[in-house]
Amino acid sequence: MQTRPILQIIEPQTAIEGAGVRLLRSIAPRQSNEYDPFLLFDHFAFNDPIEGPLRGFPYHPHRGIETVTYMLEGSTSHRDSLGNAGLIGPGDVQWMSSGRGILHEEMPRRGESGNIYGFQLWVNLPSHLKMSEPRYQEVLASTIPTYEKDGVTIRVVTGIVDNVTGPVVDIAASPLYLDVRLAPASEWNFPIPSGHTALAYVFEGRGKFSGEAVDSVCMAVFGDGDQLEVRTEADGVRFMLIAGAPFNEPIVPYGPFVMNTVEEIQQTLAELRNGTFIQP
Repeated sequence: MQTRPILQIIEPQTAIEGAGVRLLRSIAPRQSNEYDPFLLFDHFAFNDPIEGPLRGFPYHPHRGIETVTYMLEGSTSHRDSLGNAGLIGPGDVQWMSSGRGILHEEMPRRGESGNIYGFQLWVNLPSHLKMSEPRYQEVLASTIPTYEKDGVTIRVVTGIVDNVTGPVVDIAASPLYLDVRLAPASEWNFPIPSGHTALAYVFEGRGKFSGEAVDSVCMAVFGDGDQLEVRTEADGVRFMLIAGAPFNEPIVPYGPFVMNTVEEIQQTLAELRNGTFIQP
Protein backbone atom coordinates (compact mmCIF):
# COMPACT_ATOMS: atom_id res chain seq x y z
CA MET A 1 0.00 0.00 0.00
CA GLN A 2 1.25 3.49 -0.87
CA THR A 3 0.48 6.14 1.74
CA ARG A 4 -0.78 9.43 0.34
CA PRO A 5 1.59 12.34 1.11
CA ILE A 6 0.36 15.82 2.00
CA LEU A 7 0.79 18.10 -1.02
CA GLN A 8 -0.63 21.29 0.46
CA ILE A 9 -1.98 22.77 3.68
CA ILE A 10 -4.69 25.39 3.09
CA GLU A 11 -5.35 27.98 5.78
CA PRO A 12 -9.05 28.89 5.39
CA GLN A 13 -9.78 32.54 4.70
CA THR A 14 -12.65 34.57 6.17
CA ALA A 15 -15.41 35.47 3.73
CA ILE A 16 -18.84 37.07 4.12
CA GLU A 17 -21.73 35.59 2.13
CA GLY A 18 -25.52 35.83 2.12
CA ALA A 19 -26.90 38.33 4.61
CA GLY A 20 -23.76 38.66 6.68
CA VAL A 21 -22.77 35.04 7.28
CA ARG A 22 -19.14 34.68 8.33
CA LEU A 23 -17.40 31.79 6.61
CA LEU A 24 -14.03 30.12 6.80
CA ARG A 25 -13.44 29.18 3.16
CA SER A 26 -10.81 26.59 2.23
CA ILE A 27 -11.53 26.08 -1.46
CA ALA A 28 -13.73 27.89 -3.99
CA PRO A 29 -14.75 27.21 -7.60
CA ARG A 30 -11.95 28.02 -10.04
CA GLN A 31 -11.48 27.25 -13.70
CA SER A 32 -8.23 25.44 -12.84
CA ASN A 33 -10.42 22.85 -11.02
CA GLU A 34 -7.49 21.39 -9.08
CA TYR A 35 -9.74 19.66 -6.50
CA ASP A 36 -12.00 17.98 -9.08
CA PRO A 37 -14.77 16.88 -8.41
CA PHE A 38 -14.95 19.16 -5.34
CA LEU A 39 -15.56 22.86 -5.89
CA LEU A 40 -16.05 24.61 -2.55
CA PHE A 41 -15.72 23.94 1.16
CA ASP A 42 -17.01 26.40 3.77
CA HIS A 43 -16.99 26.21 7.57
CA PHE A 44 -19.84 28.56 8.43
CA ALA A 45 -21.26 30.40 11.40
CA PHE A 46 -24.47 32.42 11.49
CA ASN A 47 -23.37 34.20 14.66
CA ASP A 48 -22.15 37.66 13.62
CA PRO A 49 -24.38 39.11 10.87
CA ILE A 50 -23.39 42.50 9.46
CA GLU A 51 -26.34 43.26 7.17
CA GLY A 52 -29.48 43.98 9.13
CA PRO A 53 -32.02 41.53 10.57
CA LEU A 54 -32.04 38.90 7.77
CA ARG A 55 -29.46 36.30 8.78
CA GLY A 56 -28.59 33.51 6.45
CA PHE A 57 -28.79 32.83 2.72
CA PRO A 58 -31.91 34.37 1.12
CA TYR A 59 -33.32 33.01 -2.15
CA HIS A 60 -30.53 32.34 -4.66
CA PRO A 61 -30.10 30.11 -7.74
CA HIS A 62 -27.86 27.10 -8.45
CA ARG A 63 -27.17 25.11 -11.60
CA GLY A 64 -24.72 22.34 -12.47
CA ILE A 65 -23.60 21.39 -8.95
CA GLU A 66 -24.51 19.50 -5.80
CA THR A 67 -24.52 21.31 -2.46
CA VAL A 68 -24.03 19.41 0.80
CA THR A 69 -24.99 20.98 4.13
CA TYR A 70 -23.78 19.23 7.30
CA MET A 71 -24.87 20.76 10.60
CA LEU A 72 -22.78 20.51 13.77
CA GLU A 73 -24.74 22.84 16.03
CA GLY A 74 -28.07 24.65 15.68
CA SER A 75 -30.29 24.14 12.65
CA THR A 76 -31.13 25.59 9.25
CA SER A 77 -34.59 25.87 7.71
CA HIS A 78 -34.77 25.72 3.94
CA ARG A 79 -37.30 26.05 1.13
CA ASP A 80 -37.04 26.12 -2.64
CA SER A 81 -38.74 26.96 -5.90
CA LEU A 82 -39.96 23.37 -6.33
CA GLY A 83 -42.04 23.48 -3.15
CA ASN A 84 -39.64 21.58 -0.89
CA ALA A 85 -39.16 22.76 2.70
CA GLY A 86 -37.59 21.35 5.83
CA LEU A 87 -35.25 21.75 8.77
CA ILE A 88 -31.63 20.55 8.93
CA GLY A 89 -30.83 19.93 12.61
CA PRO A 90 -27.65 19.03 14.53
CA GLY A 91 -25.93 16.09 12.83
CA ASP A 92 -28.32 16.17 9.86
CA VAL A 93 -27.23 16.31 6.22
CA GLN A 94 -28.90 17.77 3.15
CA TRP A 95 -27.46 16.68 -0.20
CA MET A 96 -29.05 18.78 -2.94
CA SER A 97 -28.45 18.20 -6.64
CA SER A 98 -29.34 21.46 -8.37
CA GLY A 99 -29.17 19.92 -11.85
CA ARG A 100 -30.70 22.22 -14.47
CA GLY A 101 -31.69 24.81 -11.90
CA ILE A 102 -33.22 25.61 -8.55
CA LEU A 103 -33.89 28.64 -6.36
CA HIS A 104 -33.57 28.03 -2.63
CA GLU A 105 -32.91 29.71 0.68
CA GLU A 106 -31.24 28.53 3.89
CA MET A 107 -32.03 30.42 7.10
CA PRO A 108 -30.54 29.71 10.53
CA ARG A 109 -32.03 28.86 13.88
CA ARG A 110 -29.89 28.98 16.99
CA GLY A 111 -29.35 25.91 19.11
CA GLU A 112 -29.28 25.74 22.91
CA SER A 113 -25.79 27.21 22.93
CA GLY A 114 -26.95 30.20 20.91
CA ASN A 115 -24.63 29.29 18.05
CA ILE A 116 -25.00 27.72 14.62
CA TYR A 117 -22.07 25.91 13.01
CA GLY A 118 -21.68 23.58 10.10
CA PHE A 119 -20.09 22.88 6.75
CA GLN A 120 -21.08 23.32 3.14
CA LEU A 121 -19.45 21.30 0.40
CA TRP A 122 -20.02 21.77 -3.33
CA VAL A 123 -19.56 18.76 -5.59
CA ASN A 124 -19.45 19.11 -9.35
CA LEU A 125 -21.84 17.33 -11.71
CA PRO A 126 -20.51 15.75 -14.92
CA SER A 127 -21.55 17.37 -18.19
CA HIS A 128 -24.25 14.78 -18.95
CA LEU A 129 -26.01 15.48 -15.61
CA LYS A 130 -25.73 19.26 -15.40
CA MET A 131 -29.20 19.73 -16.87
CA SER A 132 -30.79 16.82 -14.98
CA GLU A 133 -33.83 17.14 -12.74
CA PRO A 134 -33.10 18.73 -9.32
CA ARG A 135 -33.41 16.45 -6.29
CA TYR A 136 -32.78 16.28 -2.56
CA GLN A 137 -31.52 13.65 -0.18
CA GLU A 138 -32.29 14.74 3.38
CA VAL A 139 -30.68 12.55 6.01
CA LEU A 140 -31.53 12.72 9.72
CA ALA A 141 -28.73 12.38 12.25
CA SER A 142 -30.38 9.26 13.65
CA THR A 143 -30.03 7.46 10.31
CA ILE A 144 -26.32 8.19 9.76
CA PRO A 145 -24.42 5.08 10.85
CA THR A 146 -21.36 5.22 13.09
CA TYR A 147 -18.25 3.05 12.83
CA GLU A 148 -16.27 2.57 16.06
CA LYS A 149 -13.04 0.64 16.60
CA ASP A 150 -9.81 1.11 18.56
CA GLY A 151 -10.33 4.78 19.40
CA VAL A 152 -11.68 5.69 15.96
CA THR A 153 -15.28 6.96 15.59
CA ILE A 154 -16.65 7.75 12.14
CA ARG A 155 -20.05 9.07 11.03
CA VAL A 156 -20.45 7.73 7.51
CA VAL A 157 -22.46 10.18 5.39
CA THR A 158 -21.62 8.63 2.03
CA GLY A 159 -19.23 5.85 1.10
CA ILE A 160 -18.24 2.69 2.95
CA VAL A 161 -16.05 2.14 6.01
CA ASP A 162 -15.49 -1.60 6.48
CA ASN A 163 -19.08 -2.87 6.27
CA VAL A 164 -20.72 0.40 7.30
CA THR A 165 -22.42 2.17 4.37
CA GLY A 166 -23.54 5.80 4.38
CA PRO A 167 -27.19 6.64 3.59
CA VAL A 168 -26.47 9.16 0.78
CA VAL A 169 -26.44 7.21 -2.49
CA ASP A 170 -26.48 7.63 -6.29
CA ILE A 171 -24.03 10.55 -6.39
CA ALA A 172 -22.20 10.90 -9.71
CA ALA A 173 -18.76 11.41 -8.16
CA SER A 174 -19.13 8.30 -5.94
CA PRO A 175 -17.69 10.42 -3.13
CA LEU A 176 -16.55 9.62 0.37
CA TYR A 177 -17.76 12.07 3.04
CA LEU A 178 -16.87 11.10 6.61
CA ASP A 179 -16.85 12.83 10.00
CA VAL A 180 -13.81 11.19 11.65
CA ARG A 181 -12.64 11.34 15.28
CA LEU A 182 -9.47 9.77 16.64
CA ALA A 183 -8.94 9.58 20.38
CA PRO A 184 -5.44 10.36 21.72
CA ALA A 185 -2.85 7.67 20.98
CA SER A 186 -4.84 6.16 18.10
CA GLU A 187 -4.07 5.12 14.55
CA TRP A 188 -6.25 4.76 11.44
CA ASN A 189 -5.26 3.52 8.01
CA PHE A 190 -7.94 3.78 5.34
CA PRO A 191 -7.89 2.78 1.65
CA ILE A 192 -8.70 5.45 -0.94
CA PRO A 193 -8.49 4.39 -4.61
CA SER A 194 -5.49 5.65 -6.53
CA GLY A 195 -6.39 8.57 -8.77
CA HIS A 196 -9.13 9.89 -6.50
CA THR A 197 -8.95 13.39 -5.04
CA ALA A 198 -8.57 13.31 -1.24
CA LEU A 199 -8.96 16.20 1.24
CA ALA A 200 -9.14 16.37 5.04
CA TYR A 201 -10.59 19.40 6.83
CA VAL A 202 -9.16 19.31 10.35
CA PHE A 203 -11.41 21.33 12.68
CA GLU A 204 -10.63 19.99 16.16
CA GLY A 205 -7.36 18.95 17.80
CA ARG A 206 -4.17 17.79 16.16
CA GLY A 207 -3.10 14.71 14.22
CA LYS A 208 -0.31 13.30 12.11
CA PHE A 209 -1.31 12.69 8.51
CA SER A 210 1.25 10.65 6.59
CA GLY A 211 3.68 11.48 9.39
CA GLU A 212 3.16 15.25 9.13
CA ALA A 213 1.57 17.12 12.05
CA VAL A 214 -1.60 19.02 11.14
CA ASP A 215 -3.31 21.39 13.58
CA SER A 216 -6.89 22.66 13.40
CA VAL A 217 -8.23 24.61 11.62
CA CYS A 218 -6.99 23.82 8.09
CA MET A 219 -7.50 21.76 4.94
CA ALA A 220 -4.94 19.10 4.01
CA VAL A 221 -4.68 18.21 0.32
CA PHE A 222 -3.22 14.76 -0.39
CA GLY A 223 -1.20 13.48 -3.29
CA ASP A 224 -1.82 10.18 -4.99
CA GLY A 225 -1.55 6.78 -3.33
CA ASP A 226 -3.96 4.13 -2.18
CA GLN A 227 -4.28 4.70 1.56
CA LEU A 228 -4.58 7.49 4.12
CA GLU A 229 -2.57 7.17 7.34
CA VAL A 230 -3.58 9.15 10.45
CA ARG A 231 -2.12 8.97 13.95
CA THR A 232 -2.62 10.88 17.18
CA GLU A 233 -0.38 11.32 20.20
CA ALA A 234 -1.35 13.35 23.28
CA ASP A 235 -4.26 15.07 21.54
CA GLY A 236 -7.21 13.70 19.65
CA VAL A 237 -8.28 14.96 16.24
CA ARG A 238 -11.53 15.44 14.34
CA PHE A 239 -11.78 16.05 10.61
CA MET A 240 -14.04 15.76 7.59
CA LEU A 241 -12.59 13.34 5.06
CA ILE A 242 -13.61 14.12 1.48
CA ALA A 243 -12.63 11.94 -1.46
CA GLY A 244 -13.94 11.13 -4.92
CA ALA A 245 -13.17 10.36 -8.54
CA PRO A 246 -12.45 13.41 -10.72
CA PHE A 247 -14.53 13.97 -13.86
CA ASN A 248 -11.59 15.46 -15.80
CA GLU A 249 -13.84 17.93 -17.61
CA PRO A 250 -13.30 21.68 -18.13
CA ILE A 251 -15.45 23.91 -15.94
CA VAL A 252 -16.60 27.53 -16.07
CA PRO A 253 -17.69 28.75 -12.62
CA TYR A 254 -19.79 31.89 -12.31
CA GLY A 255 -21.13 32.62 -8.82
CA PRO A 256 -23.62 29.86 -7.91
CA PHE A 257 -23.34 28.21 -11.33
CA VAL A 258 -20.70 25.78 -12.57
CA MET A 259 -21.01 24.70 -16.19
CA ASN A 260 -18.61 23.37 -18.82
CA THR A 261 -18.56 26.29 -21.28
CA VAL A 262 -18.93 30.07 -21.33
CA GLU A 263 -21.90 29.67 -23.64
CA GLU A 264 -23.71 27.56 -21.03
CA ILE A 265 -23.16 30.28 -18.43
CA GLN A 266 -24.48 32.91 -20.84
CA GLN A 267 -27.55 30.75 -21.49
CA THR A 268 -28.11 30.38 -17.73
CA LEU A 269 -28.00 34.16 -17.21
CA ALA A 270 -30.36 34.69 -20.16
CA GLU A 271 -32.85 32.25 -18.63
CA LEU A 272 -32.69 34.08 -15.31
CA ARG A 273 -33.45 37.35 -17.09
CA ASN A 274 -36.35 36.01 -19.16
CA GLY A 275 -37.94 33.93 -16.40
CA THR A 276 -37.32 30.47 -17.85
CA PHE A 277 -34.61 29.35 -15.41
CA ILE A 278 -37.01 27.25 -13.34
CA GLN A 279 -38.72 24.52 -15.38
CA PRO A 280 -42.10 23.11 -14.33
